[in-house]
Amino acid sequence: MWRLVFFAVSVNDGSKAPWLDRKKQNKTLRMSDPEQTRPARPLTLRDVSEASGVSEMTVSRVLRNRGDVSDATRAKVLQAAKDLGYVPNQIAGSLASNQVNLVAVIIPSLSNMVFPEVLGAISDVLDDTPLQPVVGVTNYIPEREEKVLFEMLSWRPSGVIIAGLEHSDASRKMLENAGIPVVEIMDTDGTPVDSVVGISHRRAGMQMAAEIFKAGYRKIGFLGTKMPLDHRARKRFEGFTEALAREGLEVVDQEFYEGGSALAKGREMTETLLNRSPDIDFLYYSNDMIGAGGLLYCQDQGIDVPGRLGLAGFNAIELLDGLPRKLATMDSGRYEIGAAAARIIAERASGESAGAGERIELTPTIDTGDTLGRRTVSPFPTE
Repeated sequence: MWRLVFFAVSVNDGSKAPWLDRKKQNKTLRMSDPEQTRPARPLTLRDVSEASGVSEMTVSRVLRNRGDVSDATRAKVLQAAKDLGYVPNQIAGSLASNQVNLVAVIIPSLSNMVFPEVLGAISDVLDDTPLQPVVGVTNYIPEREEKVLFEMLSWRPSGVIIAGLEHSDASRKMLENAGIPVVEIMDTDGTPVDSVVGISHRRAGMQMAAEIFKAGYRKIGFLGTKMPLDHRARKRFEGFTEALAREGLEVVDQEFYEGGSALAKGREMTETLLNRSPDIDFLYYSNDMIGAGGLLYCQDQGIDVPGRLGLAGFNAIELLDGLPRKLATMDSGRYEIGAAAARIIAERASGESAGAGERIELTPTIDTGDTLGRRTVSPFPTE
């Protein structure tokens, strides 16, 4: 059960934490990039003072929005703070450690079935520690991520777990200069701020394309979310189309949607795409929820799955196991990702880890279910 708390104080009695004795299940790679150096301490008022050329007292008045400060000086201080990625410390002076035992967990959504399993794993690991997870939701909006991150860092948490590798410049500066452990999760296709745990979504898309091709499908359609801000879905699609191109194929038709994933949306999209391109013999969905909706539509229409039409989704959502037929899918190891991220934060916060960034890349697994098999029926009528 998740523990959502607002404030708590950690006490370190010097004893070795019980969670540190657990055997690591994933191979880790210590990263040492000489060009990527992170500050050994959080930024202070002095840093902003030096960058803006005004006194620390003036900087303090500006950031607390108090005192008589000219507009020009105020603008200079705020710009310097933004350029540095400085976040005011709301608990300065109240705790000797200048840090609380909170772990900021920042995710894009709670409206789908993906992140609850990640949060459950984080909570399970942190249950054995003094640390408490606090959750913020960004709705896939970079500006909202900046706001959530700013507010959470202002409480000086012991670490940050944040979904994805793509952030605005302001968010990345805050993460780089927080002076605490940062673990970016779910995706390894990119350059992390500190540690990273997840899968390569490009390779995941390639794996699924290879499986579909091996099963004999050649006229393939894609259905998914509009992807400017869903970077992981975009990377899977890029890997998928790249692998098809190697076999001399391309996606025949595609359908995109906005908003949350739902069974009804999957049914609607599947009907639209098949009416527009009736010769398609396989549909690849960006997630299981719309894929399950597509499967229900095919059953209602009496379409032979997987003989006439194959289907596959992504995420291995357990909730869908109760459907009459099992949708082919890919398990990205969500629980393992959350557990590994929490372990990194716990070890770093306790001082048991040296502090070097870790890279943990899991290998997703394909479950062909009942909808990805050898194609047995031609989609074209024969004379």
